[in-house]
Amino acid sequence: MVEEGRAIFLQIAQSVEDAILDGSLAEEAQAPSTNELAAFHRINPATAAKGINLLVDKGVLQKRRGIGMFVATGAREALLTERRTGFADRFLDPLLAEARAIGLSPADVADLIHQRTTSTPDPRSTP
Repeated sequence: MVEEGRAIFLQIAQSVEDAILDGSLAEEAQAPSTNELAAFHRINPATAAKGINLLVDKGVLQKRRGIGMFVATGAREALLTERRTGFADRFLDPLLAEARAIGLSPADVADLIHQRTTSTPDPRSTP
């Protein structure tokens, strides 16, 4: 799971976010503990705690004293909003800048996207 060049605690936070987004970790459900995450990923519990605390600071997870961490109500929608905004910043802006640099119009880009999505099977739909 460890990605080169990316802080492990950020990878831990993203893996929990991904579980919330894909529904495998539902709102109000108990999140994995820092010790469980540390054992699973073979990392220091302090590193796992740093990733979990990042999600607490964002309001995605809530601490329940003596019980553990739970996914906050509205966490999935908040994460979707954040990811959608980030998608435009990380992918669309550079794509459009490159398109302009090579003389493609927004309509040309839309046509290319349409061609790719209709001619290439969705990898999520294959077993």
